[in-house]
Amino acid sequence: MPLVHVKEDESSRERHAAFQEEVRKSGILSELKKRQHYEKPSAKRKRKDVIQARKKMLRKLSRP
Repeated sequence: MPLVHVKEDESSRERHAAFQEEVRKSGILSELKKRQHYEKPSAKRKRKDVIQARKKMLRKLSRP
């Protein structure tokens, strides 16, 4: 759970921005989007395989 320490001289906008930054860093919204719909285990594996293949290709291309 994100925790933001509030200073007395901060405006509400600054507090809100700090809270949003903490939420973004903790990955809550991305986790929420992932859990919004059920994903079959086979679809999850396929998505992970595609991501790994993309990373492997990028590593291969970046080598001289």
